[in-house]
Amino acid sequence: MIQNVVFMGTPDFAVDTLQALIDSPKYELRAVFTQPDKERGRGKALQMPPVKETALAAGIPVYQPERIREQQWLDVLKELRPDVIVVVAFGQIIPEEILKLPPGGCVNVHASLLPKYRGAAPIQWAVINGEHESGVTTMRMDTGLDTGDMILKETVTLAPDETGGSLFDRLSAVGASLLIRTLDAISDGTAQYEKQPQESPTPYAAMLKKKDGRVNWTKSAEEIERLIRGLNPWPSAYTSYRGKTLKLWAAEASEEFFGGADAHVQRESETGVSAIRAAEIQAGVEEEMPGTVAAITKTSLKIHTGKGLLSILELQPEGKKRMPVDAFLRGYPVEPGEMFGAE
Repeated sequence: MIQNVVFMGTPDFAVDTLQALIDSPKYELRAVFTQPDKERGRGKALQMPPVKETALAAGIPVYQPERIREQQWLDVLKELRPDVIVVVAFGQIIPEEILKLPPGGCVNVHASLLPKYRGAAPIQWAVINGEHESGVTTMRMDTGLDTGDMILKETVTLAPDETGGSLFDRLSAVGASLLIRTLDAISDGTAQYEKQPQESPTPYAAMLKKKDGRVNWTKSAEEIERLIRGLNPWPSAYTSYRGKTLKLWAAEASEEFFGGADAHVQRESETGVSAIRAAEIQAGVEEEMPGTVAAITKTSLKIHTGKGLLSILELQPEGKKRMPVDAFLRGYPVEPGEMFGAE
């Protein structure tokens, strides 16, 4: 029987689950553990984690250990006597002494369909890698990284225009309801625990850094388009243009090809050259270099990639606001053959 609960979490993703616990009449939330406040912005003002703001608004005691593995925090948890500890993107490794402390174990809400995408950034990598579905798994934590016994899962189908941000919001809500169902099952003794295979079928979903957003134009248009969606809103995909950083917020991919051989074929055909000669020209001319501007109109900008064209829909020049491509082209007269991504 579960009554007392301690919550450990830090970012926005954990807020919905925390709020579900606060609103639940069945469970008493004894305390919240979260990361210390951090300096933000140019003024370096201290900013509270989103979980702390939610907990304080509800009158829940908050602890902010720099290192949860220190003995003083184990002593605090022993005094709180939790029946279960809920962990959602806490940001620190939970030591074995704490994992074994509550009778109901430590229950983690993870934003993937385990054993796929173990790691810190499963949401973004699911979009980047072109997954058709994702979801949330609750598990009983062990000393491994997202390797504990699975309890419940809920699957979500990704939309064709899914971004890291939109999937984040959807899975956050799913995780909140799934956690309550999981606690109910543990409490009434109906929870079933499924061991995970040792190996994951997907690469480890490592934490993303800003440098991961740099566009490699030798990749296919489809891969780059998924990168743009997966890193929206953070850390955002970007390239360089005329020596400055250009963030890319939305794009469309196609397998069409402009310029290079095709352009030669079109020009020769227009002057009456035979189809055979056109084919000879096409075979003998290399494709344009990835990152080269392929086609421009007043409302469109298409760029060569390693495979296909990427049509930019929304972007953000350095020091400017986000804007649709037509607004960008009015302020920045792009020339055919210019390079994006050149250092």
